[in-house]
Amino acid sequence: MESAAAVPCAACGDDACAACRACSYALCRACLDEDAAEGRATCARCGGEYAAAADPAHGNAGAEADEVEDHHAGGGLRERVTMGSHLNDRQDEVSHGRTMSSLSGIGSEQIMDEKDLTDAYEPLSRIIPISKNKLTPYRAVIIMRLIVLGLFFHYRITNPVYSAFGLWMTSVICEIWFGFSWILDQFPKWCPINRETYVDRLIARYGDGDDSGLAPVDFFVSTVDPLKEPPLITANTVLSILAVDYPVEKISCYVSDDGSAMLTFESLAETAEFARKWVPFCKKYAIEPRTPEFYFSQKIDYLKDKIHPSFVKERRAMKRDYEEYKVRINALVAKAQKTPEEGWIMQDGTPWPGNNPRDHPGMIQVFLGETGARDFDGNELPRLVYVSREKRPGYQHHKKAGAMNALVRVSAVLTNAPYILNLDCDHYVNNSKAVREAMCFMMDPTVGRDVCYVQFPQRFDGIDRSDRYANRNVVFFDVNMKGLDGIQGPVYVGTGCCFFRQALYGYGPPSLPALPKSSICSWCCCCCPKKKVERSEREINRDSRREDLESAIFNLREIDNYDEYERSMLISQMSFEKTFGLSSVFIESTLMENGGVPESANPSTLIKEAIHVISCGYEEKTEWGKEIGWIYGSVTEDILTGFKMHCRGWRSIYCMPVRPAFKGSAPINLSDRLHQVLRWALGSVEIFLSRHCPLWYGYGGGRLKWLQRLSYINTIVYPFTSLPLIAYCCLPAICLLTGKFIIPTLSNAATIWFLGLFMSIILTSVLELRWSGIGIEDWWRNEQFWVIGGVSAHLFAVFQGILKMIAGLDTNFTVTAKATDDTEFGELYVFKWTTVLIPPTTILVLNLVGVVAGFSDALNSGYESWGPLFGKVFFAMWVIMHLYPFLKGLMGRQNRTPTIVVLWSVLLASVFSLLWVKIDPFVGGTEPVNGTNCNTVIC
Repeated sequence: MESAAAVPCAACGDDACAACRACSYALCRACLDEDAAEGRATCARCGGEYAAAADPAHGNAGAEADEVEDHHAGGGLRERVTMGSHLNDRQDEVSHGRTMSSLSGIGSEQIMDEKDLTDAYEPLSRIIPISKNKLTPYRAVIIMRLIVLGLFFHYRITNPVYSAFGLWMTSVICEIWFGFSWILDQFPKWCPINRETYVDRLIARYGDGDDSGLAPVDFFVSTVDPLKEPPLITANTVLSILAVDYPVEKISCYVSDDGSAMLTFESLAETAEFARKWVPFCKKYAIEPRTPEFYFSQKIDYLKDKIHPSFVKERRAMKRDYEEYKVRINALVAKAQKTPEEGWIMQDGTPWPGNNPRDHPGMIQVFLGETGARDFDGNELPRLVYVSREKRPGYQHHKKAGAMNALVRVSAVLTNAPYILNLDCDHYVNNSKAVREAMCFMMDPTVGRDVCYVQFPQRFDGIDRSDRYANRNVVFFDVNMKGLDGIQGPVYVGTGCCFFRQALYGYGPPSLPALPKSSICSWCCCCCPKKKVERSEREINRDSRREDLESAIFNLREIDNYDEYERSMLISQMSFEKTFGLSSVFIESTLMENGGVPESANPSTLIKEAIHVISCGYEEKTEWGKEIGWIYGSVTEDILTGFKMHCRGWRSIYCMPVRPAFKGSAPINLSDRLHQVLRWALGSVEIFLSRHCPLWYGYGGGRLKWLQRLSYINTIVYPFTSLPLIAYCCLPAICLLTGKFIIPTLSNAATIWFLGLFMSIILTSVLELRWSGIGIEDWWRNEQFWVIGGVSAHLFAVFQGILKMIAGLDTNFTVTAKATDDTEFGELYVFKWTTVLIPPTTILVLNLVGVVAGFSDALNSGYESWGPLFGKVFFAMWVIMHLYPFLKGLMGRQNRTPTIVVLWSVLLASVFSLLWVKIDPFVGGTEPVNGTNCNTVIC
């Protein structure tokens, strides 16, 4: 455990002697003296009081710092006042908004005093480094591979194939790009780590009852179209949230209906009623998972001995109730298939306000909570809130990102929990202690001070055993994300993520990293004495940190000459309102680090205020989607949002509980999977062409670590690999059809470089499998789908992204034919023709035709041509093996190729057969002067 002296000063990096009670902003003795001399008597970050930094477990004072108080007695600023009190014309002095919370218990001194000091100081998590026996050889092979790669490129560039110069040049360019992509992907995995949490210590420190000190959490669930996202799936997600193992009064669930569908509203009302039975049943018997659909689908014999008869009886009754509940939901779905001409009518006879999904008012309905219905045991239930933001023609709504920002504002007005956990509508809580797992990081003062979010891996149900199309993304979630966790943290993947609300508001972390020494004025190093230079550097670092910390919202130095009331009014009008919008209740909530509804808010008007903050024009001329909240500008708003937080100096944490925290549904047939990958790749292309591109954004302050930047660069450039990948996959077929090759006759040295490259690739993969614990089948499926996605979805994403960002054309590649199958994994065998399938189909046919043509030519040319043929056929088979899952997807269950594919095959075979006869003018070249010819067969 670190001692208090080890806590660094937030301004200069020296050992701190005092910290703010409210936000733990720590300062050393020299910085405190400077503040006192400048008339600053309170925390520069939040205006709270300082106290001795003797208790790092609390994150604030362990005892009063008398000397600090002496410095503060000199005058200067007093405690900063809350924005809401001035906005409501209250001029009396009150305590700072960040310390005012009726719900939060983070760092509660009362609870800490009741616990044994030893338990209180124990860490709530720990880092488990990868064994040196596994990591050292892995790093050594990476370096070796980098060296071999350089020697390999030297050989390839200095040994051109003049007889097929165009093919050779194409192959070298592709190989250089592949090497660059490998560097971007490999080096962010340099420092992988594992983590372990201690939920029992969390309970010991903060309690586990009605008076628990655990922090409140707001859950966000987003849905759009209930006909594409079945209400039963969304309902199961909501039920799993309401039944989570966490204090009831600390949980709120907000469901965003961005399609304003009455079906979603009615199904949520049915869900709230069923939750009155389901939640107490889950907590009484501690069942897992707490989503009824998947719980009742488990093949477990509950009639064995040692099972209490009362449980068996209640389980049967609950399953019967759930089946009846499903019937009601399905009846609502069946009714919603055909919209009445006059629009939907609610039960009270009034028209449904959201009949026009593009033109309707904002809607909020609180189903459960303090004033709502209790469960059948008489206990309170978590709050459940239906939200549909206002939409009007002429306003940009920003799709999911806009809906999430609306939820941020609504939840801030109604509950304002300090933490937000967002889930897709098809991702349910699989581990009831998932929230506690996240709090082991967020509420640990030694870990969570600079953590903006805790990301959980995505796990999926309903995928075939072989995972034909790599739906599980095991390599990404179990290898890449562990590597990022050892740098600055995993990227945000859109679901299963617990946020610190303040980080979403654009605030910087409490301890900002120091600016690089290169940013110090060069004349200081040349003209000033050493002692004076060090002093200047500390002052510059301190001022830079504080100015940047305040610049996210306002800069107090610009208005120091005003009195408190005038200053607060200027802040609210000039900065806060321009940043957060025109809502005094919401603005005050943004200052409350520990959450809770502002004291200045009138409970009777909260719903009205919540409706106001989801109005379609609320975000106009504000920083929403630009600097705060979910960031706009890409369909993958998750990557962009996490990137902005990391650029501000925050770090994230990767949490992998033994029992997966959340599980979801994945598209398992080929076409749907490729369209999912297309959307992800399109988002990356949009980021690449935007101002937020990691290649040039976020260099100020040096807060984004360079390995982390490499990872983000890899995240946004990988779709462009489709261009060289398609060219490279076509090369073996062209070589077979033309009789030419891209590699000259190999010398002994060249053979060593080729073998060294292949061996380093194999060793890197083997050692990566060893430290990550994933299986070779998962690794191979990832390699296969990297090629499948690269030559299909990624290619379309590149062209669609360029058309959208440059020409303003929004082209959608949609599935045009559908089929259904009710058998197990039936969806896996469904064939849906879509334009995304054209490029890989073409490449497959081209290589198959090339192999046939190559063998035909070898039979006609004699045994001497079989040697050169081997390399070309091996190259073609490499492509075919990687596309084999794609070929199986085309065949379907009956292993019969669809007619459309047969027509494509015949057409392409005819075209390339004709090209085979007349291809020499396109790829031919002059013979090399020195006579060193490559393996060439003249057609």
